[in-house]
Formats: sequence, structure tokens, C-alpha cells
Amino acid sequence: MAASSRKVFEVFVSKIPWTIATREVKEYFSQFGQVKKCLLPFDKETGFHRGFCWVGYASEEGLQNALQKEAHFLEGSRLQVQKNRKPIGTQRQNKDSDSS
Repeated sequence: MAASSRKVFEVFVSKIPWTIATREVKEYFSQFGQVKKCLLPFDKETGFHRGFCWVGYASEEGLQNALQKEAHFLEGSRLQVQKNRKPIGTQRQNKDSDSS
């Protein structure tokens, strides 16, 4: 059962308002459990985040608490929260070619 020690407790969050920063996302989701990581990717061209992120919890309890809440709101916008299927470490980054 070595695989169970590498278990991932992450949610994928989308529909994040552009005015929200990583700190606010992490702060909000920490009410459900200890947040180990929060990855909010930014667009190189615009400087704004892309409207989605991954939040990793230290335990399954934090993950379940976040998933059990019916609706999540930040700055009046309803976030879409779902269990992440792939660990943050295995997410593939799309490399946009800068050859214009």
C-alpha cells in the first residue's frame, strides 16, 4: 500500500474573479482544512490569472470539507469547485510559442 502514502487531496477551482489573488484563495479555502499549496496560473501576456487554480490540502478531511460545502463565493462570484483528478505535480503546462 505504498501508493496510499502519496494520496492527493486537491480540488480544482474555476470561475475565480480576476480581482482575486493567490493569498485570498488560500485564505478562503483554509477554513476547510490546512492548505499545503495553492497554484493559481497567470497569463504571461495579460498579467492576470487565468480564472482557475488547484488547492492542495494536508488531509482528506480538508478536501471533503471543501467538497461538502454547497456553494463557494469570493467577492460575490460563485466558484466552481470539484475534486481534482490529477496531482498538481503532474499537471502539464501548455507552452505557448513566442514566435510571432
